[in-house]
Amino acid sequence: MKFVSEDILDNIIDELDQMDDDQYENRMEQFSKEQPVLVAYLFDEETFHLLTEDEKGYVQYLSLIVWLANARVNGPVESVSEEMIGQAEERNYELLEASTAKNFRDRLNVFFENTPQEDLLAFAEEAVLDEEEEGGEPLVTKEGREPIFIAVKTVIDVLTAVH
Repeated sequence: MKFVSEDILDNIIDELDQMDDDQYENRMEQFSKEQPVLVAYLFDEETFHLLTEDEKGYVQYLSLIVWLANARVNGPVESVSEEMIGQAEERNYELLEASTAKNFRDRLNVFFENTPQEDLLAFAEEAVLDEEEEGGEPLVTKEGREPIFIAVKTVIDVLTAVH
């Protein structure tokens, strides 16, 4: 797998920002067609029941960015399985729970050790820590940080794994 850089991520975000609703929906449909199990995971109410509606949409948006950026650099990836998603998610929760750091950002340091996709990981980290809406309120609640980060990290893992 080739490295997905911050520049690629920024370009994808800019492109999505320029799209109208129909174009954005087409991208989501394309994502759903190529990665049906992954998209089903992202829309699973049981997995994301603690998130607000805005946070659920944000997870889907972040995952779309990861998918588009990875596809741009590495080409299409074969459809991932439920088992792959489950294993990656479980591994990510184990890593997070094993961290003894008090600060959330510090708890994420373990994920940066030996990662081949540091920019994708930094994108996920920044997305849950710094995103603010126009009113100055954070888009991601304190309660939403962990499940959103783990979901996006899981998407990164399964899309960049060598199948």
